[in-house]
Order: sequence, then C-alpha cells, then structure tokens
Amino acid sequence: MSYGMFAAMRAVFSRELLVFWRRSTEIMTALVFFIMVTTLFPLAIGPERHELMLVAPGVLWVGALLATTLSLNHLFASDYQDGSLEQLLMSPYPLSALVLSKIAAHWVLTGLPLALLSPLLAIQMALPMKAVGTLVGSLLLGTPILSLIGAVPAALTLGVRGGGVLVSLLVLPLYTPVLIFGAEAVAASAGQGFASVAHLSLLGAFLALALSFAPWASSAALRVSLD
Repeated sequence: MSYGMFAAMRAVFSRELLVFWRRSTEIMTALVFFIMVTTLFPLAIGPERHELMLVAPGVLWVGALLATTLSLNHLFASDYQDGSLEQLLMSPYPLSALVLSKIAAHWVLTGLPLALLSPLLAIQMALPMKAVGTLVGSLLLGTPILSLIGAVPAALTLGVRGGGVLVSLLVLPLYTPVLIFGAEAVAASAGQGFASVAHLSLLGAFLALALSFAPWASSAALRVSLD
C-alpha cells in the first residue's frame, strides 16, 4: 500500500467520523434501539433467571443486528446527495480502499459502541459472567461483518425510493449465518456444554471473507448506481 493511498484512506476515515458525529442522532438511535429491545424482553418474559439466560444470547444478538441495520441506509446516502461520491469515483486511488475506510468509520461509530455497551445489558439479561466476555468477543467479530455485508445493498439501492426498506430486505438473509454463530457462541459459553471457540473461529472466517469481497462488491455497486 503506497503512502498516498494510505493518506487518502485516512482522510476518508477522518471525514466519515466527523460527518457521522455531526449526525449523532443516527448513532444514538441505534444505541437507544439496542437498549430498548434488550430492556423490554425481561419485562415481557419475567424475572425468572433461567428463562432469561436461555433467551439472552439470541435477544442481544438480534438487537445488535437490527440496530446496525438502522444506520446502513445512511452509509452512502449523504455522499450521494452532496456529490462527494462522484469525487471518490474520480479519485486516482482504488475505490474499494476508500469504501473500506467508510465502512470502518461506520463500524467504529455503530458496531463498536454496541459491543462496548453489551456487558451492561447482558447482566440485565441474567447472562453468566463467564459468557459476557464471549458476547463482547462475538460482537467485536460479528458487527464488522454486518457493516461490510450491509454496505453492498446500501450501495445498490442509492437513489432508489424506499431504499431503507430494500436494504433491510436484502441484507437480513445474508446476516442469518452471522446471527446464528454469534448467538451460539454466547449460548455455548453460558454453559450448554459446547465450546464457543468453534463458533468464534467461524465468525473470524466470515470476517476474513467479508473483508476480501465486500469492499470490491460495494464499489462495483456504487458504479452501477451512479451510471
């Protein structure tokens, strides 16, 4: 990687952090949604610890997945509206590298806060302390996958009326394996008799696979949307 391309990626990353920070309501919406989902389930199910512990991995992971999906529609939308997306396409550097910087910024401001917030909500859901570390680890591995995969339909639906609904419809089937292995890793660590290492290893493999194809697929989708 040349110094010029690294500098360009760093500039895009810094700009995205600034833009997302100025639209902090979108970040807070995802966090508040995550808190509300995981808070309402114990109220609906009841205070019985065993029942809460059984549903906690799935509830926490579904909440994180849906919270991440809420912000996907804004990943490229503002750049598309103000014309800066065309400047990215005209850049001498690979578009996939610049898109990767945008996805990384999206994860830092959406997926990372969810992972850091999850221990407090896990305790509320009566999740054993030995499983809390696995929950955080699974979210640190899984939420980048959600951002990477979600960037592809977000790019495909640019300028489409009702794009947010289309993004959700396109991305949820692709999220299913990540949801299954992420929740199973936490459930195994909570004491169901299975090791969580295998599930975490699969999440790591999914992350490597997503890193290898999602930036290129997203950049190709952006070119299609702007043609």
